[in-house]
Amino acid sequence: MKLLKEFTIPFVGLKVGKHHFEYKVEQAFFEHFEYEDFNDVNINVDLILEKKSTLLELHFKISGWVNINCDLTNEAFNQPIENEFDLVVKFGDEYNDENIDILIVPHGTYEVNIQQYIYELTILAVPIKRIHPGVEDGTLDSEILDKLEELSPKLKDKKEKEEDIDPRWNTLKKLLTDK
Repeated sequence: MKLLKEFTIPFVGLKVGKHHFEYKVEQAFFEHFEYEDFNDVNINVDLILEKKSTLLELHFKISGWVNINCDLTNEAFNQPIENEFDLVVKFGDEYNDENIDILIVPHGTYEVNIQQYIYELTILAVPIKRIHPGVEDGTLDSEILDKLEELSPKLKDKKEKEEDIDPRWNTLKKLLTDK
């Protein structure tokens, strides 16, 4: 996958200490990853990079919304999302990203690309079950919800249940009460 230039941080020229980066992520970012679940995206990424003499510490914080379709009604809605992540970048003999929180890059590396981490943070911030807020509070008027209500099985009240019982069972119930 091609790396996006705006998400590459050249840390070699930075002084030891904290540095603040801000990014605005939109739909084109996810099209680059060929991810098609989002209709629209508006996410702000705050990144604090703390450069130390032997390693880098990155603290990601994302907030914003993604426009997705409801799992029940297929109605589009804006899902607010927030997520945070800490990453340590160390220097070693070869590239290694097997550990979730630690990225090892070869000695002599002068930049780090963070696009994959932003992508994963956003995807993981979206709830697994995507339900429109109007469904939860009952304010959404949808044809699909009306059809689901019409086709759902109706619960019978207690009297109807007793009438449906086979009369032979009534005599057996007497045995329980005739002790």
